[in-house]
Amino acid sequence: MSDQFGLDSLSVDGLQARQGTKWARYPGDLAAWVADMDFPPAPAIVQALREVAESGDFGYPVWQSKPPSPAEEAFVAWSERRHGWQVDVADVLPLADVVQGIQLVLHTCTAPGDRVVVHTPAYPPFLSSVEKTGREVVRLPARRDDTSVTGWAFDYERLDAELTARPAKALLLSHPHNPTGHVFAEAELRLLAELAERHDLLVISDEIHADLTYAPHVHRPMALFAPQRTVTVTAPSKAFAMPGLRYAVAHVGSPAARAAVAKLPDHLLGTVSLTAVAAATAAWTSSDEWLAAVLARLDANRHLVAELLAQHLPNVGYHVPAATYLAWLDCRALGWGDDPAQTFAQRGVRLSEGPNFGVEGHGFARLNFATSSAVLREIVERMAT
Repeated sequence: MSDQFGLDSLSVDGLQARQGTKWARYPGDLAAWVADMDFPPAPAIVQALREVAESGDFGYPVWQSKPPSPAEEAFVAWSERRHGWQVDVADVLPLADVVQGIQLVLHTCTAPGDRVVVHTPAYPPFLSSVEKTGREVVRLPARRDDTSVTGWAFDYERLDAELTARPAKALLLSHPHNPTGHVFAEAELRLLAELAERHDLLVISDEIHADLTYAPHVHRPMALFAPQRTVTVTAPSKAFAMPGLRYAVAHVGSPAARAAVAKLPDHLLGTVSLTAVAAATAAWTSSDEWLAAVLARLDANRHLVAELLAQHLPNVGYHVPAATYLAWLDCRALGWGDDPAQTFAQRGVRLSEGPNFGVEGHGFARLNFATSSAVLREIVERMAT
């Protein structure tokens, strides 16, 4: 495999010299926890940031009072070209990150005591965003299903009965699903849209991992199936290795949500910076070749994880994810209790703790494989020592 962008040339020494939280939080340990890729950024993004710096202009952006910015326009073009989703730029709201968008919609469109459906195990900020705003989580647990093309399934008949007995206000969707890597196919999305219509649910769809979907699977935006009920939050941060640049968007398709957000006071949401917009624009307009190389590297790595586990930790359960760069590891057979990540930490490897993803994460750990094959081999080998 060609390594044009240096994706497979990373070393532990080089990574441990970085100042970002992934590698700096636990000095000396191997970092495979937070969802942050190790790969060097796309050249177009680096060039865009260099041009902003060389311009000497770090002032207020013009779109502070005159939206949209070039990044929102780039997002609209990217959505149609990549996902067949036609978006009105007037409905796109720039933000700092997707969790800000999720909490924004929960605050403006639901009330304390309202119930919110979440596929579990769940990205930890999903659970905390619901619980800390006084809403109630309605859990929809994933179950292993070897007949499913992604290896995971959810009981929607059970959810239908649950919502008939006790209504909910919203569905908070991780699409593709973090941490299992499940891709919601078109039939499943149509079913979710039908449930949302039947039970009058607002859908908040986090699609930050959309561009990390592996063939033959295809990402289909939820807004294609429930356009009047969906708020989509996404960002270039995961697919283009730029989370620290703090740029995201919310497409507010729901008229009710759009009206609620419009009532917020000026400046409450802040304004994205010149550097963030430049980087996001470069990602969505000039980084296709880099992204293709990243997907090829990640595709190889997700299968390499299976090989390494079979060799070094054969009692750990793992289903190759259909999307994301996250491996959801079933460590229950090891007998290490609810939080096996603690034992791996004692061996010098930092994984994401399974219990943080809810009760369904007990006995599990999440491994980030967005690194070079050599570093990935060292991670799994040290996990097994």
